[in-house]
Amino acid sequence: MNMKIALIGYGKMGRMIEQIALSRGHEIVSIIDIDNPQDFDSEAFRSADVAIEFTAPHVAYDNYLKAFKHHVKVVSGSTGWLEEHGDDVRRMCREEGQTLFWSSNFSLGVAIFSAVNKYLARIMNRFPEYEVKMEEVHHIHKLDAPSGTAITLAEGILSELDRKDKWVKGTLLAPDGTLSGSDECQPSEFPIDSIRRDEVPGIHSISYDSEADKITITHDAHNRKGFALGAVLAAEYTANHTGLLTMDDLFQF
Repeated sequence: MNMKIALIGYGKMGRMIEQIALSRGHEIVSIIDIDNPQDFDSEAFRSADVAIEFTAPHVAYDNYLKAFKHHVKVVSGSTGWLEEHGDDVRRMCREEGQTLFWSSNFSLGVAIFSAVNKYLARIMNRFPEYEVKMEEVHHIHKLDAPSGTAITLAEGILSELDRKDKWVKGTLLAPDGTLSGSDECQPSEFPIDSIRRDEVPGIHSISYDSEADKITITHDAHNRKGFALGAVLAAEYTANHTGLLTMDDLFQF
């Protein structure tokens, strides 16, 4: 199938998505970046089957509204907007016929890892002697901590592990080497530690530690290619579906 795709955000991810979309026979009809927001109202943008959005936490929601105004479906990997605007977006998808495919991470490997993470938590529910914690490592340009992927993984753990009822921010090791935050938390909480260094695309590790031993599962992204391919696969899925969509709809493990 040949799709007309609009790109919102033309950084490293946007360019990689463009490459993969073209290689899969799709057409890029509009590219909107920081210097041409007026193009949201262009004929070219309105003609898109799907818009793929990778921008920053503070502008993502506004971009959704601009696309929804023209009833253009959106695939988005922007994180950091959910807490403030999540309910509103859910309502628009449920009641106003809008479509958003949202994921904190579009990588196929992370989708598999996420399924393994939930399965492991389900097993660990029977073994309270194991204490869970998470660590995520990302490049120095990442603005939010913990990462959206870490939060999604944490929610997967919470859905299966009765002894934990919330995740909390642990420590943050900044690019300049300063350490802030703390690992101390209530027994019903588990911490997510964040590290910002170099150009790391993303490493997520979840460990269960006991007096006897420690079990750790890790996903380590080599580059952004997996995320970009996943976003295009999500766009292909979104072209034929409506509502609020997630990776659980695309990959049913």
